Parts: sequence; C-alpha cells; structure tokens
Amino acid sequence: MTEPLSELVVRAADGDQMAWNEIVDRHAGMVWSVARGAGLDRASAADVCQTTWLRLVEHIDEIREAEAVSGWLATVARRESWRVARRRNRLVLDETTERMPDEDPGPDELVRLTDRRDRILWECLDELRDRCRTLLRMLASDPPAPYTAIGEALEMPVGSIGPTRQRCLAQLRELAEKRGITTADLDS
Repeated sequence: MTEPLSELVVRAADGDQMAWNEIVDRHAGMVWSVARGAGLDRASAADVCQTTWLRLVEHIDEIREAEAVSGWLATVARRESWRVARRRNRLVLDETTERMPDEDPGPDELVRLTDRRDRILWECLDELRDRCRTLLRMLASDPPAPYTAIGEALEMPVGSIGPTRQRCLAQLRELAEKRGITTADLDS
C-alpha cells in the first residue's frame, strides 16, 4: 500500500531520504512533462526539473497543505520553464512544403520525413492552449501522471480529465491535418 503524500512530505521535511525518493518517483514524470510541454529541449527540461526539485527542498517547510505538493511542483516547473524559454533564443523553422518521392523512401529519407512530421506535431502542440498542452504532456509522460496530480496541477475535477483530453486531441488532430499530417502519417 502506498503511503499518503501528506505523510511523505512531513517525513521528507524531517530529512527522511526514503520519503524524498518516493516523492520524486511519484512526480518526476509529471515535472518532466510540464517542462517539455513548454517546448524546451531535453537539456533545458532537465535543468528545469533539477531547479524544481531544488525549490521543493528549499521550501518544503513552507508547504501548508502537503496533499497539494503535486500542484505546487507543477506550478514551479511551469514558471521555471517559462523563465528558461524567455531566456533562450528560438530558432524559427522553415515551413516549406516537402514533396514525397515517387518511389519508396530509403532509411535516410524516412528519418527526415519522420523528423519533419514530429516537428510539425510539436508546433501544433505549441499552438494549443496552455491547459491542453500541459494535459496532453502529463498524460503522455512515462509513466503517465496520476489523474489526481493532473487534477491538482490544472485545477480541474478528475472526472473532466478524460473528456478534456478528447477535446484537446481533436484540436491537435485538426491543426495537424491543416498542415498535411494525417492519421496514417501518425501510424508510421
């Protein structure tokens, strides 16, 4: 049986390393997905994660509601991600349309096409509202964030997460289709 988060936070504040490890294990995927959801590369997202955990170490004694630590971590990760994103230079990618070759593409061509498809999908994801973008990233993290953590982080009832997910995916699909990405492209 898993220990309640409130007890883990109290134990971690008292210096219990096992409690810290459990808090990190439960929330690392969510913190990572929030950082990557802000459009950060892996290195920048890793920095944001590290800073988020450092902030928890610095402020764990100030957390009044231990059960709200999931939302607190998501908020810190989101704010830190925005700070990092503002500081870095963004590379604007060329939106030129690429022609598919008439014959089966070779491995290099497949990698290039997959990279292009993925880039377009990330751009489409960036066009979604913050709430949709964060929700989809939290659900796509490995392991996926628990619905309770998602609900706390996004301040939404757990029962509305599934329907909201469906609406967000429909919006993402529509944006992708406008850019020439079909469901067949996603299966490859």
